[in-house]
Amino acid sequence: MLAVLVALGDLPTDFLHTLPGSTPQSPSTEVPVTPGNQTRRFEPSRLPARQPTGPGFPSKEFVSPRLTFTRGEVSGRDGAILVTGAIAEGDARRFSEWLEGLENPPSAFALHSPGGSVVEALKIGRIIRASGIPVVVASGASCFSACPYVLAGGLTREVSRQASVGVHQHYFGENTYLPAFLLVSDIQVGQGEVMAYLDEMGVDPMLMAKALMTPPDDIYVLLPEELEDFKLSTLLTK
Repeated sequence: MLAVLVALGDLPTDFLHTLPGSTPQSPSTEVPVTPGNQTRRFEPSRLPARQPTGPGFPSKEFVSPRLTFTRGEVSGRDGAILVTGAIAEGDARRFSEWLEGLENPPSAFALHSPGGSVVEALKIGRIIRASGIPVVVASGASCFSACPYVLAGGLTREVSRQASVGVHQHYFGENTYLPAFLLVSDIQVGQGEVMAYLDEMGVDPMLMAKALMTPPDDIYVLLPEELEDFKLSTLLTK
């Protein structure tokens, strides 16, 4: 039975929603969340149409396949760096080399990302923690999937009430053709590493409960009070 569930997990989401007894497709991230109604459809190739504003932010709905680093003014901080795009293999090394090459450290890192590689996100989070530079999720910005683990790396984690921060289940590893028991073991090890990382960063590991209860094709958008309760945000702004 477990092997069947693993195989079903590789089927297209649209097909799964046609099966008898399947639940209706979640609304898009354009639909505001309310308490108890926080699950939205996850589309990693795009971010919500609303965008953060200010120098350095993309003018259109756009997701780069790799992280990009652009200097600008974010949340009143001149000299901040917008970190946007999907998190891909090798991005932690690119980020470290880029940071070491700066003449002056940025005033903050502003995140706007649909997530991506969990392993790379944890590495980037640790680089940020070592730097001591604050992390911001500005008004209109989105931080989904693996992106909250980058956010967790900040000693100071400033999140706007008008931003979207969301978690869900993750894939660990690329090979979906492994025997089911090995695949499940790999996932369990990965989840354990994430929980240990969150604890290391001072974030409540129970955040993973929300992630584990949300399928990979959906995203659970955290309410401002949940950001505070899980200690993912150290400062909430307008």
